[in-house]
Amino acid sequence: MKKYCIIAEVLIGLLTVAIIVACLSYKIGISPVSENNEEKYINIPANSTYLSISSILKENNLIKSELAYKFYVKIFEPNNLKEGTYILKENMGVKVLVDTLEGNTYVNELSYTIPEGKRLKEIASIIASKTNIKEQELLDYWNNSDVLDSLINKYWFLTKDIKNKDLKYPLEGYLFPDTYSILEESTKEEITYKMLDRMDEILSKYKDDINKSEFSIHEIITLASIIEYEAGLDKDRPMIAGVFINRLEIGQKLQSCVTVGYSLDIWKPSYNYDELDFDSPYNTYKYAGLPIGPINLPGEESLKAALYPSSHDYYYFIADLDDPNHATYYAKTYSEHSQNCLKYLGYSC
Repeated sequence: MKKYCIIAEVLIGLLTVAIIVACLSYKIGISPVSENNEEKYINIPANSTYLSISSILKENNLIKSELAYKFYVKIFEPNNLKEGTYILKENMGVKVLVDTLEGNTYVNELSYTIPEGKRLKEIASIIASKTNIKEQELLDYWNNSDVLDSLINKYWFLTKDIKNKDLKYPLEGYLFPDTYSILEESTKEEITYKMLDRMDEILSKYKDDINKSEFSIHEIITLASIIEYEAGLDKDRPMIAGVFINRLEIGQKLQSCVTVGYSLDIWKPSYNYDELDFDSPYNTYKYAGLPIGPINLPGEESLKAALYPSSHDYYYFIADLDDPNHATYYAKTYSEHSQNCLKYLGYSC
């Protein structure tokens, strides 16, 4: 009998120790991860529960233990979790964190889409329509010399080329066209960094080949922006790039109408002789070589085409704007090109 009493006492002791350890582990597990009070913007998806978001919280280093967090949720049964972006901190601890989520103290998000081929001035207008930032305020920020210097120091693909005083907009071509989600109170700096970060992400995939190219990164983006306007289909982008490369190699003017449009800020299918002769460093009818800078925001396919142009012996192309399939026709000589113009466009080029 005494033996059984001793065993019972031991078991009770072990159970007591286990309970104490479990309580301590739980207490530690729901305590703050650190003293760091840096704000983290955490997106809670639709139809989430307090239990289902444990991995999100752990991945963002907001809780020490998923198990302790789940115990807390089971005990206190918080509710009213809504989707949204919440500002959370590592120094909150589980109780404050859950109270924050339960109180729905989330921040408002908005999104805007920048289509490929849009110009910087149009981008400023799109962002201004979604935020409290005025269009001119954005353009002034993007043209500020000190801002440009700081961006050049921050991003490897921004060079002194963007400081050329003859550029219409220094960051034309460099803000990547995409759909962005931002906080309602985002500043012009944060929006700019977000779009440049995306361009960094895209260009970094091709960084080795960019560094090996005979063209500078500024020239590659400039060529890509012309291709963006000229090509109706992705499959034509490398072909059109090849036409422009062939012309550059023999010193033939690019004669791209879209560079005339950008020079004049007038957009139409064709231009008269006076317009084609308009004096602008962007006008490739007036001057040989690439224009002084990009004329829009090119997408990834156009950037790839500029970097990896097709190899062929075409020097001319036309796009049939009335063709629902966006057909493009290529020619090796001006005589062939003229025939294509008469055949497909109905007039002589």
